[in-house]
Amino acid sequence: MGGYASGKRSWAISDRSGMRFPYTEMVREWNGSLVHYSEFEAKQPQLDPKPVGSDPQALWNPRPQRSSTAVLILLQNNPFTTAIYSGVVYLNVFSEDHQRKAGDIVRLRGAPEVINAGTGGADAYNLQAFADIPLFASMTDPGDGGAINKSTGFTIALGQIDSTGTVTTAPGTLTSPENYFYVTLGSVGSVPDGLPLDTVSGISGGGANCSAGPVTLKAL
Repeated sequence: MGGYASGKRSWAISDRSGMRFPYTEMVREWNGSLVHYSEFEAKQPQLDPKPVGSDPQALWNPRPQRSSTAVLILLQNNPFTTAIYSGVVYLNVFSEDHQRKAGDIVRLRGAPEVINAGTGGADAYNLQAFADIPLFASMTDPGDGGAINKSTGFTIALGQIDSTGTVTTAPGTLTSPENYFYVTLGSVGSVPDGLPLDTVSGISGGGANCSAGPVTLKAL
């Protein structure tokens, strides 16, 4: 048997329109339909979606962010104010926008000072420590660094307390942040653990370069 005829004088019926067209002008669609070239429709690309792999997640040579470390917050001059209510001595601390929460443990420190000079050279550093906060308002210093300088820190409450027991707090907005917290020093006349024997309400003190921070400092 020979080959197929060219069909140049033949006709064909379109599977789409049912119309007659020259045989040589017919084309085959992707679904097998024989149609005239003027009726040809390409296959919808969405019928053959290309496989999509997952997006890359890892970075080359990343530098992960370190976890937050509590640091010292430098206080303004004379940031401490005493308040006595019902025989209890409180200490108000002014720390602008401190962003602490009630129940945090905060240690109060005096100004940094050099306690031992280095021997010189690029790798010889001065040995530094924190001075005790100067006592004021008739406070005494029977031990543990004084009434304010407790090495174990204080559990704080938010706001500013006065001699009537009223606590004033800021609403906590960006325009009016909380600038005060207060701690309990002890009862008037108490002696142990460096608490004040007696004091006067409403007296400010502390001097310059005091700070509030965690009980234990960590190197960054």
